[in-house]
Amino acid sequence: MIRPATEADADVVTAIAQAAFEHYIPRIGVPPIPMLLDYPAAIRAGKVWAATDDAVVVGFVLLEDEPDALLLDVLAVSPAAQGRGIGSHLLTFVETEARRRGYTRITLYTNEAMTENLAYYPRNGYVETTRETVADRHRVFFQKTL
Repeated sequence: MIRPATEADADVVTAIAQAAFEHYIPRIGVPPIPMLLDYPAAIRAGKVWAATDDAVVVGFVLLEDEPDALLLDVLAVSPAAQGRGIGSHLLTFVETEARRRGYTRITLYTNEAMTENLAYYPRNGYVETTRETVADRHRVFFQKTL
């Protein structure tokens, strides 16, 4: 089940982000952006949706409205729950939510050192649009037209 995250979910959402992204630190050299975000504030702003299994939060997405697209800012699944299709369910939810909000496009970006993501998103219909370096972060941008 996917539902809006509540303030009671803030600690587990933050813990999932830490656990899901910490293994990238050696590759990138710095903590990935999703490890640095203020999830309690994002939850209060209604930007976080939680995926649950038997009422336990096992993953989440953080969505941002942009003028011409829905930004999939963060998708994270607890390492213990990975490989069970939760990420795919979250991506399907994002598409449904984008349409509900009136968007025809979803955008996202990832670090080029997150090679798993560079393969994962194209398998799910996302197309690379550009790359850029901001400070010490090398970003790869994707979009999906709905």
